[in-house]
Order: sequence, then structure tokens, then C-alpha cells
Amino acid sequence: MEVEKISILSILMLFFIFIPIFLLNRFLKIKVNKNIIYSTSRMIIQLSLVGIYLQYLFNFNNVILNLFYVIIMVVAASFSIIKSCKLKIKNFISPVFFAVIIPHFFMIMYFNYFVAKINNIFDAKYLITIGGMLLGNCLSGNIIGLNSFYNTIKENEKEYFYSLGLGASRLQALNPYFKKAILSSINPTLASMATIGLVALPGMMTGQILGGSIPVVAIKYQIAIMIAVFVTRYFSIILVLIFSINKCFDDYDVLNKDVFLN
Repeated sequence: MEVEKISILSILMLFFIFIPIFLLNRFLKIKVNKNIIYSTSRMIIQLSLVGIYLQYLFNFNNVILNLFYVIIMVVAASFSIIKSCKLKIKNFISPVFFAVIIPHFFMIMYFNYFVAKINNIFDAKYLITIGGMLLGNCLSGNIIGLNSFYNTIKENEKEYFYSLGLGASRLQALNPYFKKAILSSINPTLASMATIGLVALPGMMTGQILGGSIPVVAIKYQIAIMIAVFVTRYFSIILVLIFSINKCFDDYDVLNKDVFLN
């Protein structure tokens, strides 16, 4: 079954739906119209450029070029995570980068070799598309986890100092915030896994069905990618917290205030 092609005119028809949103925002005095226009325009430009680039990347399919592109994706995601959490780049760039790339790269290799069982585990079609899905979920998970961890400590500083005063080590005093951050990060994925198929049909499954795959094949891929997403997200948030703790606390176990943007 061939996929129905969407024309440029068809896409333009969707923009008419923005009109009532803009009018309603203006009536309610919600100042978000400029952000909607900016975000939508940026999405269109970025996806258009990426679509053109990926076409050449898939045709060329060079291992070094493929890996380089994945690293660029991870770097971009790392900066986005830190910026979204309103933290200082210098304190978090290396912890976030390594916390994202280690489980991300391991899971892509594992998925391609043991699950997809492709001959070339560095094939651009799999490396970049599967990697992009994992990375997107890592990004949101790390934003939630980092925000929860550092903002909770900042807001409950007296409670944290009280634990230290009772003789707790840094790790013991941080343990409640550590557990809360992990749960905050993985709970959205767990909720999605628990309701998938009942509440919504996920993107990968829908894409495969529209692409002509039979539902059973699409379901197998969706199950595999959801497990991969969860595992990657879980280990990424643990690593980012562990890697960042040593950089963000002084010798007296006090959280450095300069890690936050003013």
C-alpha cells in the first residue's frame, strides 16, 4: 500500500487553523502568538533543511559521517537541556553530554545488532532515525530530572543542611532528591507505556502503518523502541545526576549558587 503524498498546498491549509487560536489568545490577552509563529517557522526551516541533508546522508551512508551527525545531535541536545533548566553551561556541558551519549550510543548499537539485526549497525537509516527518537526522549527526561533535583535542593536547603548536620554524607543527604528526580524523569514514559494502544497510537507505529507495514510488524517495532526509550532515559538521568554532583557542590557539600542562571 503506497502512502498518500501530502502537497505543499495541503500543509498550507493547516495554517488556517492557527487563525482562531491567534484570535482567542488576543481576546484572552495570552501573549504567546509571537512564540507560536517563531516556533512553527523554526520547525519548518529546520525540518526542511534536515530533510534535504538526510537524503544525501542516507545515499552516501558513510560510517564516520553518520557518527559525526549523531554527535552533533547529542551536542545540540545537551545545550538544549542545560538552557531549558536555566543552568550554567560551564558547569553542566560535560556531565550532560556524557550522560546522554553513553546510554544513547550503547542502546543504538544494541538495538541495531540484537533487535533490528541489520548487517551494518552504523547504517544511517537506523542510526539516525532510531537515535533521534531515543535522543528526543533523553532530552525531555533530563530536563525534568535536572529541574527536579537542583530546584528541590535549592528550595529545601535547610532540610538538606539538617541532614548533613545529623552526620549524613553528601550522598545520603542527597538520596531523597536523587530518587525524586529519577521518578520525575521516568514517570511520563511509564505512563505512556501503560496506556499505549489504548489512549493513543504512537508515532513510530503510526508511521510504519502509513508506510505500508502490517500492524503486527509495526507493533513489534513500537514495543522494541518503547523499551529502548525507557532504558536510555533511565540510565541517562542517573548518569547526569552522578556526573554533575561533583561539579556543583563544594568541599563542604554545599550547592554552588553559581550553577544557576540569574
